[in-house]
Parts: sequence; structure tokens; C-alpha cells
Amino acid sequence: MTAALAAGGPVTLSELDTFVDGAAVRRVGDVSFPLVRDAGAELVTVDEGRICTEMLDLYQVDGIIAEPAGALAAAALDALDLPADATVVALLSGGNNDVSRYAEVVERSLVHRGLKHYFLVEFPQEPGALRRFLDDVLGPDDDIVLFEYVKRDNRETGAALVGIELSDRDGYEPLGKRMDASPLRIQLVAPGTTAYRFLV
Repeated sequence: MTAALAAGGPVTLSELDTFVDGAAVRRVGDVSFPLVRDAGAELVTVDEGRICTEMLDLYQVDGIIAEPAGALAAAALDALDLPADATVVALLSGGNNDVSRYAEVVERSLVHRGLKHYFLVEFPQEPGALRRFLDDVLGPDDDIVLFEYVKRDNRETGAALVGIELSDRDGYEPLGKRMDASPLRIQLVAPGTTAYRFLV
């Protein structure tokens, strides 16, 4: 719909992410487009991680099971500059949520909130290397939630994929400083990159 409003009419998207499957439409409808255009509605985009956080909040706080598209309106409220006394209606719809997706929803929410990060760490092939990483790089409240390492050759170093979960997003900057001070080669696997989609 955003692309159609910008173009002045329905357009066909070349790429489509189907995570929010109830709202993932490649081409907006010929009936719905003029209704939105003529109403002068303001469209707000919402990060998928924010939607996941809203889904979890709805379930854990309110006992409401919502699919990604069902939580879309409530997730958008944070992006709106609403007066404190405003009357707001956010439609929650669709409980068609596959329980097997729960782990993915939690993952996306943690990444969105800045609590989970992935790194490629090049460890020297010597005793005590992992212990030094734990002692010198990880903070007292940091948690390793993923560690994948396979020694395939006799090189002096070997890379490990390390997932770290923080107790608070403010812990990321100190973690980065400790990583910079470490003699280990550490590379962030940034969300949205090809490496991130391949590895995680």
C-alpha cells in the first residue's frame, strides 16, 4: 500500500517478506487502494522485531494469542505521537499463530530489542582460549546462547559462531569495548546481512 500511494496506483512488488503473512501482499487491491488514498490515511511501517515483541507482550501480559498481522496495529502505537488523553482503537485480529514459530518470534524480538547478538570469533588453537574469552570479553550478566565450532583443519586459528544474550541493551557498548580490547578477531554478524540469514 505504501508503494502504491507513492506511485499513484497499485504496483507489483518484486520482493516480498512473508513473515507477517496476513499483511504480505505483492500487489494492493484495486478496491482497497482508492479507499485508503481517498481517506488520506497515514501509513506507518513497523519493524518485524517490534511486531514480535508486541506478540509476546500480548500473550504474556494480556493472555492474547495474536498472529503477526493481528499484532500489527498495536505494534504501530509506539511510532505514533499520540496525546496522553487521546482515544485510540487498535484492532487485534487473527489468532492463526503456529506454535512452531514461537522460537522465531522470541529470536526476532530479542534482536529487535538489542538483547541478542551474533559474532564470528577467531579462536587460537590452544588450551585456555575459550576461558580467556569468557573472562575477558563477556560481562557478568552476558549469556552465551549459541556456540558453534568445528575444527576442520590444523590451522593456528578457528572461527566459532557465538550468540550472546544481554540482560540489558545498555550492555552492548561495554561488550563492544571489551571485544575491541581483546586480541581475538571478532566480527559482528549483523541482522539482515546475507551472512546473518545463512548462519542464524
